[in-house]
Amino acid sequence: MASLSPRRRQLLADLDIELETCALNADESFPETLQAGDIALYLAEKKANAYTKELVKNDLLITADTIVWVEGQVLNKPSDHAHAVKMLQQLSGKTHSVFTGVCLRTKIKKQSFVTETKVTFATLSDEEINYYISTYKPFDKAGAYGVQEWIGYIGVSNINGSYFNVMGLPLHELYHAIRGF
Repeated sequence: MASLSPRRRQLLADLDIELETCALNADESFPETLQAGDIALYLAEKKANAYTKELVKNDLLITADTIVWVEGQVLNKPSDHAHAVKMLQQLSGKTHSVFTGVCLRTKIKKQSFVTETKVTFATLSDEEINYYISTYKPFDKAGAYGVQEWIGYIGVSNINGSYFNVMGLPLHELYHAIRGF
């Protein structure tokens, strides 16, 4: 797994997949013409292409990227507390999409897919938003939230699709993609 995300590492470990993780220095910029799931797919493939170590016979490289898409724009990771507040205020009381692009690559073949999950937030108070950001510091999370944390418990009123996709890795789809690879 070319990611140091503790959530992705734990999710893969829970699938009983033996893995090694490594960091990539991949530029996470994307063409402005891309929208929604195409962004996540582009970034997952870009990360796979940035992996320069040679893969041997039984190696399987997995890369992924998760974005939050709301009102025609992408919400990546917040830069600071004020940016996180703005993001959560934008998500409050609305439904947004979480897209995760995944790329599987071996020495001879490559396959990619994207998964969408729709998430609805209840209306959040400024006090709830500030408490969450101050306590949980979601600066490494797309959209400034982790569904598996306090904000998910009190704020997410509906999920349509894969819960694990919202955490950063669509496990059901990934498992079946690996089996069919």
